[in-house]
Order: sequence, then C-alpha cells, then structure tokens
Amino acid sequence: MAPLQTTATIQIAKPISEVFDAVIDPKKMSNYFIANGSGPMEEGKQVIWKFPEFDVIVPVQVLQVKKDALISFQWEGAKDHQLQVDILFSERFGNATLVKVTEGSMENNEEGIKWLKGNTEGWANFLACLKAYLEYNINLRKGAFDYMKAE
Repeated sequence: MAPLQTTATIQIAKPISEVFDAVIDPKKMSNYFIANGSGPMEEGKQVIWKFPEFDVIVPVQVLQVKKDALISFQWEGAKDHQLQVDILFSERFGNATLVKVTEGSMENNEEGIKWLKGNTEGWANFLACLKAYLEYNINLRKGAFDYMKAE
C-alpha cells in the first residue's frame, strides 16, 4: 500500500505576498494559528511555536523558503515521527492566492490512518483560520480548542 499524505487547499482573496507573509511572520500567525513563535520562518533556521491550547513547545525546522511560492519545514507531525510540511502559494485570477498544504508521509496502517484524519482536519482548519484572519480580521481559533486543554 502507498504511504499516506495529508492535503488541504483553499483560495484566499488577498495578494500572494500578503498571504505568504501571514505564514512566515509569527506575529501575524498569532492571530490565527499559534500563541507565539520564536522568530520568522527563514530557510535553515529552527523556530519554536507555542500553541494557545496546549502546554507544549513545538520545534519547527525550516527546510526551504521561496518568497511567495513555498515554505517547507519539518516537525513532529505525529508522535515520534518527523514529517515534512510543504505550503505552496500560487497566484489566482482577481489578485487571489491559492494555498495548498501537504504533509507526510505515514505508513498506511491504523496509526497512519488516525494521523491522516487528524492532520488533514488540522490543516483544513489552519487554512480556514488563515482565510478568516486575512479576509475578515477574525481569529477563528480563539477559544475553539479550549475543550482540549487538560482539566
């Protein structure tokens, strides 16, 4: 069986440079995804992300950055698995931007299927939150995952 890979795509009605910047800049990311980050995503550097819902830090190794085209990084996308995430940006008609996220890969087994479901859902949420922030200045993530905090 072929390895599993998550994919999520959305179109955002904003120029590509604005969308790209919202993903590499931790101050902007804190409006829709992370609580804070240690620095901008730059090729060859490691950044640390802190999420508002969890008391963990997430090291992110930035592999490649091509302005207004690609951000590629590696992180622990599944327990004990370093996975690569590629975020691709492409211009669309009307000054819009298509954003596609892929992450992978995992074996096609029970663990991989559980990861595929959760991370596909997670990346779709990331993109919806990015769109809401850029187009409407709304933070959809705020309070959305409070139910997941340890009680």
